Amino acid sequence: MSGFSEKRKVGLSQNITERSLNTINRFLHIESVSGGILLLTAVIALMWANTEGISESYNHLWHTKVGLSFGGYHFSQSLHFIINDVLMTVFFLVVGMEIKKEIHDGALSNIKAAVLPIAAALGGVVVPVLIYLALSSDEIKSGWAIPAATDIAFAVGLLALLGKSIPSSARIFLLTLAIIDDLLAILIIAFFFSGGLEPIGFLIAFIGIVGVIVLQKMGFFSALIYILPGALIWFGLLKTGAHPTLAGVILGLMTPVLTRPSEEAAIERANTAISNLQDKAIENASDEIKALARAKREILPPVIRVKDLLHPWVAFVVMPIFALANAGVNFGNVNFGNALAFNTIFAISIALVIGKPLGVVLFTWIFSKLGWGQLPSDLNLKWVLLIGLLAGIGFTMSIFIGNLAFANDPNILEAAKLGIILGSGFAGFFGLLLGFILLRSK
Repeated sequence: MSGFSEKRKVGLSQNITERSLNTINRFLHIESVSGGILLLTAVIALMWANTEGISESYNHLWHTKVGLSFGGYHFSQSLHFIINDVLMTVFFLVVGMEIKKEIHDGALSNIKAAVLPIAAALGGVVVPVLIYLALSSDEIKSGWAIPAATDIAFAVGLLALLGKSIPSSARIFLLTLAIIDDLLAILIIAFFFSGGLEPIGFLIAFIGIVGVIVLQKMGFFSALIYILPGALIWFGLLKTGAHPTLAGVILGLMTPVLTRPSEEAAIERANTAISNLQDKAIENASDEIKALARAKREILPPVIRVKDLLHPWVAFVVMPIFALANAGVNFGNVNFGNALAFNTIFAISIALVIGKPLGVVLFTWIFSKLGWGQLPSDLNLKWVLLIGLLAGIGFTMSIFIGNLAFANDPNILEAAKLGIILGSGFAGFFGLLLGFILLRSK
């Protein structure tokens, strides 16, 4: 009887543990939670940078040098560089995999269904850029791409706050728009914010790419084994003068979307391992457990398996750290009486709050009228306006581009970050307000 009681306790403990882990896993994949944490870290950064007595420690921390020595080679960069140029590569890797997955069997696989979100994304880039250029003076025109970006985590997170009553197609439309927006932002970074290109860097990156292809052909599906060729691609791009985080996009787009040819064999091995586990004592089951783990790697497409593995790290570690390191605008460093600083704040804010929704709605309406695309039955232009407002939340990607555009002018960079924060904040507020109004009128 006592043995039965012990087994029951063990079974109950395992059940509680499994349910807890499943709850945590669901929590880690809720966009509103990741968006909330991103907002919290941005607020902490602002408070830290503006609190008397500790504000100096903010900039001092991120400019701390981090070094790595290997034989005669020594690598030393600031903590800010490590976050923005190394850690953010993981963010771009996930973005690349999302684009690859959507092109293969997602919203971008059906060109007819994707026409309007693609058009909306184009409008959400072109119109804000034109507004920024029209409002900005010549000295700050290098920041033209800042309002072109959309922060997926914030935008989708705020949409999730509106609840399940929103049209089901609204989330798909916003996600597709944001993915295309990210792709356009990546292309902008690659073509407009890269320095003089060094040929030797291309050779190093090419060796890394060949290494990835060879490993894939050899049937290696463990993500860890691709770190070395990925590092070569990253270093090669850094050497060329292109932004090294683009290595993440390259690796993401190279990630296979199909399982290996032996998928059936892997399923058969998994069934055999499960059958053996039922017949053996648990202390002799290590081989079967390893076989199950290997079968799982072979059955799930790498683009799904790796993306799901990295998603919590990107949403709850990489992006919050990036926000903490970059959102801390010291208001004392922004000269509001300076015409150039005010112009930067104003141009970015207006481009995000007005330019984004205007471009999204205008291009969607034009393409619909021309018959090149059709909105889903549960979506109208009012909901498209809401999507456009949420797309005006540039934050992460906008700050990233701002760092590149105004790298040589810290004062204007501070003003640009403030403009991004204000513009993104107002765009999100108006988006939520419109969302609640639309829900009440349903």
